[in-house]
Amino acid sequence: MTCGIAYLEWRKRTAEAAGEGYGENHTNEPIMVDDDSLPNAFLSALPLISVLVVTLILQKLVFPHWDIISWVTKKPYNMLSAGVVGTMNNWALMISLIVGILLAMLINPKRMQGNLAKAINAGAIGSLLAVINTASEVGFGNVIKTLPGFQSIAHALTNINPHGSPLLSEAVTVNVLSGVTGSASGGMSIALDTFGKHYLEWAANTGISPQLLHRVAAMASGGMDTLPHNGAVITLLGIAGLTHKQAYKDIFAITILKTGTCFFLIGLQSILHFV
Repeated sequence: MTCGIAYLEWRKRTAEAAGEGYGENHTNEPIMVDDDSLPNAFLSALPLISVLVVTLILQKLVFPHWDIISWVTKKPYNMLSAGVVGTMNNWALMISLIVGILLAMLINPKRMQGNLAKAINAGAIGSLLAVINTASEVGFGNVIKTLPGFQSIAHALTNINPHGSPLLSEAVTVNVLSGVTGSASGGMSIALDTFGKHYLEWAANTGISPQLLHRVAAMASGGMDTLPHNGAVITLLGIAGLTHKQAYKDIFAITILKTGTCFFLIGLQSILHFV
């Protein structure tokens, strides 16, 4: 975070020194509204906060004592055979999102009058791009996983530093697969589905905690995932109304700084482990 903020501040000073302004001919500009018609700032944040709080309460306090899965796996629903029963975390998130939506509607009902259909349409259209981008790239990655050459690549990746810490091998594997699929979630899910058991055994043998293993995988997934064909990059540029030419250089720098920090810490850990 520190490196990212420092980079953005440097870019801001550089742009100001060059006399660069806001720019012209941008698309997707926000509609300016009168501040007097806006709800209280705290109330506006309440739906977002409620999603986090309700999710935590459901995961930690309610669902451990509430067998919600049995409700939908028994007749007449029998949803288990359809493969649509998720984990408790998924149920908690869905319920908390519904709570957040209802709170948003209750906080400022006047603005909802006549705008409900418009808001639902805008939300559905806005989510469609992100959903299709992510789904298509994860699907693409799963096709890659079935190709004969994938096993050769996988064998080479998992044999990086075979007698040391698994962190470097895991980080490189997740990074490469994220670049291939163009998706951090796709690369990480393929890597952990395919090699998760191997890395857990390796970590247990070398004294590495599973929690650290997971953090490294999550951080490393944002490396080559930052390539121009990444779904999140395309979605971000679409929402901001910018092109790759205008914004990709800075997106690339910010994400590479984050992943570079991850690899630096992995290298430091490996050195300390060796010493």
